[in-house]
Amino acid sequence: MLDTLLTPVELLRHWLATQLTPSAWEWLEDRLQLMVAGDQRALFLNFGMTSRKTGKADLKLLPADLAAADRVKAGWQPNNWSLDQAARSLLLLSYPADPVASYVATLDKLFAAAEVGELVALYQTLPLLPHPKAHIPRCAEGLRTNVKSVFTAIAHRNPYPAEYLSEAAWNQMVLKCLFVGATLAPVVALDERANPTLAQMLLDYAHERRAAGRAISVELWRAMGPYAPETAISDLQQLLTSPSPSQRQAAALTLSLSPLPSASAALANCDLLPQIESGQLTWYLVTSAAEAENANEG
Repeated sequence: MLDTLLTPVELLRHWLATQLTPSAWEWLEDRLQLMVAGDQRALFLNFGMTSRKTGKADLKLLPADLAAADRVKAGWQPNNWSLDQAARSLLLLSYPADPVASYVATLDKLFAAAEVGELVALYQTLPLLPHPKAHIPRCAEGLRTNVKSVFTAIAHRNPYPAEYLSEAAWNQMVLKCLFVGATLAPVVALDERANPTLAQMLLDYAHERRAAGRAISVELWRAMGPYAPETAISDLQQLLTSPSPSQRQAAALTLSLSPLPSASAALANCDLLPQIESGQLTWYLVTSAAEAENANEG
């Protein structure tokens, strides 16, 4: 059945119809009719009360569901959504999207009145909304928040930033992830959007952390991609002798991506080179090793 569902609305309806209680689904279906009719008052009222009607349990998705999500919208990863978040997204996506100015004005009112949980749902829905370019300022505003759950609703498992943010805005988002302790692995298209400016920003940040005697996330090196500047090679070479397995692995992977001769020379005698060449050493393994090390230290 999932192969025949072609839109986010169809998928969300399918998931919610099978996971909500009968009374909650009946309530939602009634409200969806009001959304289709363009009842703005009903949108504002019911968007706020959704969690009381649906509950906040996790949206349970199988691998086939996640594959279907990626088919209807590349990079869409709703595997950490809750029932109320999915229902709010469905309400929003069922509301008429034209004319554009009126639609954006309605969204602005929703964002302005939203509490934290509602903001998370709104920002998670960004990649699914009609008129995507119209929401770039809203995305940029959300990334300035001090509320981590709201920030990660944009930065994690969300393809919108990779598709629509400028390089400068993207770079600031990645750097803020490190600054607030949000992992980089869930950032969609992290590797594809690596760039020289970001690499230099990350190196400067690493040097600031080191000067202050603070730890440096292994993910910082991943975000440099193939653009690690020449001045980073000595840092990476030193990490190859670190007592931390994850730091050594991160340095080796980063050096393997660099086209610089100095990077190749630094990696020439590394014992991890065979694992890199065979594809056995991946960033997933590196971050898993880092998490295990941090847990042991704790």
